[in-house]
This record gives sequence, C-alpha cells and structure tokens, in this order.
Amino acid sequence: MFNGTMEEVNQALFESANEAVTITIGLVSMLIFWLGFMKIAVEAGILRIFSKLFEPIIIKLFPEIPKGHLAIQYILSNITANIFGLGNAATPMGIKAMEEMKQLSGSTTASRSMITFLALNTSGLTIVPTTVIAIRIQYNAVSPTEIVGTTIIATCISTLAAILLDRIFYMRSKM
Repeated sequence: MFNGTMEEVNQALFESANEAVTITIGLVSMLIFWLGFMKIAVEAGILRIFSKLFEPIIIKLFPEIPKGHLAIQYILSNITANIFGLGNAATPMGIKAMEEMKQLSGSTTASRSMITFLALNTSGLTIVPTTVIAIRIQYNAVSPTEIVGTTIIATCISTLAAILLDRIFYMRSKM
C-alpha cells in the first residue's frame, strides 16, 4: 500500500485465499477417509489389537494410573489415532485423558502422568502421516507416500527421546 503495489497485494491475497480453500478441502477429504478407516478398524477389532499391544507399555509409562482406569483407555485411543496421523481426531481423546488424570491427581498442578502424556503426545509417533500425504497429493507430488519410511523413523526417535527426557527430568526432580 505504501509502495503503490496495492493491486499486487490484493491479487496475492485472493490467490492465497483460493489456495487455502483448495488445501483445506483436500485435507478434509483425507481426514474423512482416515476417520472412515478408523471406524472400520474399530468394527473389525483392529484398534482393540493395537490397544492390547500398547497397553503393557502404557501401564509402565503411567504407573500412577490404576490398571483399567478410563484415563488409560483415552491415552490408548489418543496414541492409536496419532499413529494413523489423525491428530485432529486424537485431540478430544487427549483432552479427556488429561481430565481423567487431573481427577486422579486431585491437584491443580500437572501430575507426573500428565507431564509424561504431554511429552508422549507432543512427540507424535506416526506410521501414516495423513496430513502431509494429503498436502503432497494437493501439490501433485510424484510419490506422495514416499515420506512414510522416514516419518516412521523420525517419530520413533522423537518418541523415544520424549520418554527418555521425561524420565531424566523426573529423576532429577526427585534428587
């Protein structure tokens, strides 16, 4: 505006808005696809298998939460959704898990379990990065799924680092 390029600014603004709508529609369609896939996985019992697979690990990571408590189920659901790259679907389950852990601790400050869950959830273990794949499809990538292998490696490393750092800081706080 100050440089006399208001026309270019307006053009860029409308082009960016158009592109944002196009990307959003692509992301929503991919999210709907994977939510449908998750629904099928629930009906087929696949999520139950994932829950059984991860339950022993989760119980060790969250020793303050009683076995079978609702918080464990929310944590498992959150992690499973994140594994399939459904961060938007995982968020409500993560909030519910935090609410359950807050009730368990009875405190207004974050409990050990809440901090561990935050670290684990932030690290974002992912097998199928649906959002990134959708964006790559939107921009006509030659092979939009070629990032899956590196995503698995990177998120496994970040998850292990999050757990390790969580434990280190927990141990240091006890000294």
